[in-house]
Amino acid sequence: MSGSLWIGRDEGQDTLPFIPRQRLPRLPEDDPLTELATRLEDLIAAAVHPDEIAAVIESDGMTDDLISAVYGHPDSFSLAEELYGRVERRYPAAAAPPAEPWHAHLAGCLLRGLVFALPGLAYVLGAPLLAGHRTTLGLPDGTIPLIAGAVTGWVWNQSLSHRAHSWLSLADRPAAVRALRRGAPLGAALGALAAVAVAGPGELGAAAFAAGQSGYLAAATVLLVLGRERALFCALLPMTLGAVPGLPAAAGPVLLLVSLAAAVTLAVRALRGPAAGDRARGAVSPRLTSSLPYGLFGLGAGVLVLYAALGDVFRHGSAGSVAGPSAIALTLSMGPAEWLLYRFRAQSLAALRTTSRARGFRRSVAATVTGCLGAYLVILAALAALGTLLWPAAPALGGPRLAALLLIGAVLWTGLLLQSFGAAPGAALVCCAAAVAQTLALAQGAPPSTEVVVSGTAAALLAALVCVVLGRATAHRP
Repeated sequence: MSGSLWIGRDEGQDTLPFIPRQRLPRLPEDDPLTELATRLEDLIAAAVHPDEIAAVIESDGMTDDLISAVYGHPDSFSLAEELYGRVERRYPAAAAPPAEPWHAHLAGCLLRGLVFALPGLAYVLGAPLLAGHRTTLGLPDGTIPLIAGAVTGWVWNQSLSHRAHSWLSLADRPAAVRALRRGAPLGAALGALAAVAVAGPGELGAAAFAAGQSGYLAAATVLLVLGRERALFCALLPMTLGAVPGLPAAAGPVLLLVSLAAAVTLAVRALRGPAAGDRARGAVSPRLTSSLPYGLFGLGAGVLVLYAALGDVFRHGSAGSVAGPSAIALTLSMGPAEWLLYRFRAQSLAALRTTSRARGFRRSVAATVTGCLGAYLVILAALAALGTLLWPAAPALGGPRLAALLLIGAVLWTGLLLQSFGAAPGAALVCCAAAVAQTLALAQGAPPSTEVVVSGTAAALLAALVCVVLGRATAHRP
């Protein structure tokens, strides 16, 4: 066999060819071989066999005639052996593992939990605007306008947030900004109009408070969608002065106006600047109807949270109790809840890489859901217990109240989990049905234990939906 040296050529003995590795003396710098070795140095250094180099040489269109005329070798294999011997082996370092696509910093999620909970102080600072006697429904004056404005804002801003995030997922930030520019002021106006429409005689102060609440919800939506959590947190800091002992009652509304003005100003600044951009021809536009389930989920979840808070209202005498320990615990827990959602996504992807059977993957997902949900409920229970200790004259955290709170928390977390996998319609349907059932039960004077039954049923339905949707490996595609 030409071009190779054989070792052990005894008859009947299987042997392997040996390719010489003799290092040839370096040629002058203007030698074509030197220039070629320099040009292909990285590729040659990483090659494990001359044939790899020969393949590259041939792919460059070098014929045997050209190789013979320019480099003095009969073919590409001979030239490759020459180049292989000229350059020392230098293999690249192993590639780093891919970045975790669902990594989230706990500090950032906790910050979001704070900006969700701090607005609860507004109900304490605005108590002079909400004071009054109980109405025929058993609720303090001003509660109905507050609820109407809040619910309208939740529905609108949840849908707007999804719409803007859909544009951001398509790498079209100008379109997201345009959506927020149009949608945020309209949402604030709708919330204020809803509050004014249901306000009764003597509830002008509550209607004004609800209008400010609608403006804040619109500004907060803009800042949260655009990743300005720190700015929103700074805007809310003036309200923390409401916890200072001996603060005059008149200072509360002033602090509210300062925080509202700061939030609106920061939102306007975030939306300022050019928002025009040419979209690629044929680019996909998110459908308006795709945001509707997210708004309906916000409606159902918001009503359930309100009913958890109204359990405190019935034990107190003012609408300011809407921000009681139950509501504060639920809103503050949204930070850890968000972080646990990211942890579930990360762990489910890890299970997808390490399990080879569908049954094993389903077991892994079920264990991950159970662990994350259990951790969230422990955090929620701890926050509720702490809030009960610190909140003035808060109702005792008894068995039925704690059970209802934890079941509502389970509904919220599993609903958010389904939303993150695109199963928002199912989550919205269950949450809205639970909200309607609880409303009818409240209107008919049902006992408080009905809340446990309604929330428990909704939690069970969402858990079953989680098993159906997330038990499939195809649902976990990055």
